[in-house]
Amino acid sequence: MTIEILEFILLGSGVGFLSGFFGIGGGTILVPALLYMGFVTKEAIGISVVQMVFSSIYGSYLNNKKGSLDIAMISTISIGGFFGAQIGGIVTSSMNDKTLEFLFLIFVIFAIIRMFFKVPHNHPQKNVNKIILFMLGVVVGIIGISIGVGGSIVLVPVLVGFMHVEFKKAISAGLFFVMFSSISGLISHSMSGNIDFKHGILIGGASLVGVHFGVILHGKAESGFQKKLLISFYLIIVAYLAKRLFF
Repeated sequence: MTIEILEFILLGSGVGFLSGFFGIGGGTILVPALLYMGFVTKEAIGISVVQMVFSSIYGSYLNNKKGSLDIAMISTISIGGFFGAQIGGIVTSSMNDKTLEFLFLIFVIFAIIRMFFKVPHNHPQKNVNKIILFMLGVVVGIIGISIGVGGSIVLVPVLVGFMHVEFKKAISAGLFFVMFSSISGLISHSMSGNIDFKHGILIGGASLVGVHFGVILHGKAESGFQKKLLISFYLIIVAYLAKRLFF
């Protein structure tokens, strides 16, 4: 095994562990890490999409096995996400690297702000028109796949805050959505020539091991500590991207 292959296996394992521990998509972590390693932005986004295919399929399998996945509730949004992700690959190809990095920076800032909103409790789940749900999926699919994050971090607050979906169900639904958007994004980015399959498969395969252990530790860690740690981690990403863009 060469040192390069070992580096990417370790990166994938680390990204998977952090994803499982924090309960977030790997793209938020992986894209900045790949930029730091010298990949251009579109390559980093493409590799992230491959990794998300691995983690979302495995994670959705585990969630369904635990009974926390409401497929009927999320199916319409996920189908919309599949179509939106096709557009997302085109959006990525049409933008320059600096614009994509700026959008990613805005996204991470949104992720930080989102963590300070209170989660509503004890509200009955809303029934929303399926056309609206489909269009929601399209929009989130475009946003998520264009910057390589899948979209769950955008979708979960909508499910919880506006549709009053129970938080754990929303997390599982978000990951199921990413399964659709990332598979579609893989097709779209492949057609645009943005996918580095060698590194994507290495990182994606290794991330499954990390996710397994991250989920175990996630169940044992105190949620307040996890939140503070994740905010700190996101602030480091913001500082790094801001340095790349403005200094």
